[in-house]
Amino acid sequence: MDTRLTRRRALAGMGAAAFVIGSPSLLKAQSPITLNGAVQFNDDHAFTKALVRFEERVKALYGKPIAFNLHKNSSLGLEKQYFEYMAQGRAVDYGIVSPAHMSTFARAAPFIDAPFVFRDVDHMGKVVAAKMLKPIEDEVERRAGVRLVGHAGGGTRNIFANKPIKNLAEIRGLKIRVQGAPIWSRTFSAVGMSPTVIAYNEVYNAIQNGVIQAGENEAAGVEAMKFYEVAPNLVLTQHAVSIRPICFSMKTLTSLPKDLQDAILQAGVEAGEFGRQTESSEDGAKLEALEKAGRLKRIAFEERDAMKKLTDPVMAAYAREVGAEGIFGQVSGV
Repeated sequence: MDTRLTRRRALAGMGAAAFVIGSPSLLKAQSPITLNGAVQFNDDHAFTKALVRFEERVKALYGKPIAFNLHKNSSLGLEKQYFEYMAQGRAVDYGIVSPAHMSTFARAAPFIDAPFVFRDVDHMGKVVAAKMLKPIEDEVERRAGVRLVGHAGGGTRNIFANKPIKNLAEIRGLKIRVQGAPIWSRTFSAVGMSPTVIAYNEVYNAIQNGVIQAGENEAAGVEAMKFYEVAPNLVLTQHAVSIRPICFSMKTLTSLPKDLQDAILQAGVEAGEFGRQTESSEDGAKLEALEKAGRLKRIAFEERDAMKKLTDPVMAAYAREVGAEGIFGQVSGV
């Protein structure tokens, strides 16, 4: 073999290696980007399905190699932790989070998920499409560094209790778990209940041990968390339609290529709409299946209009307090 040719090839190889080692950006460009997501539930839950659709649409719109790692079943904690991680730009890049967990950063955020804001899923869809929630979205992004790229949810929330309840007299004094945002405690207190804030993953045991008597959730949550085992009476108060933003860390988003950012923003809108359609369409079917299996009993609530009337002044005062009076008026007028 020609020793001079061998030497030239060796030197060329060393030069190429030195160039790559000295160019970390090139190494980064050659490896696919990985995005980490988190959700509290399993594959069957509407939130998980919405995030899987988000992944699918990002890949299709971006058209280049990209990897997703969705952590399920609360393996990275609960939604409150996910939001904090996204704000800090670590561990979680995207996820679905209840607006109640955003109140530390944006006082108005829980308003979009408060009782009696949305009449039904169609009403919510119109509000989202008209971008009426943008001032709140902007505040969350500015103060928390988290972008709300889509709006999933769509489940109708009812009360699950360890005793049957059909009117306001029977609901008075009910020890019920509510979300952490103050508006939930205020509205439920106005109706005569005794609300308390308990971590979501502790609700089952709290009812089982007699700490509380009830909670409130959409059908998907009641099924996934098996709340029917300790509170088999589902009181159809229909007091809220849940909205669950698909969130994305701004620290991550701004570090990504522009075409990938565009794909993420578009995919968020599409996945949010898919999530609303999925959860709302599954709602009734899940409750019917649970009732047929003898796991819960649906109870008509006779005084829903009276319940709403008691909460109206509280909602109006809260909207003024958090600077959402204009949005509240717009949403109510749709």
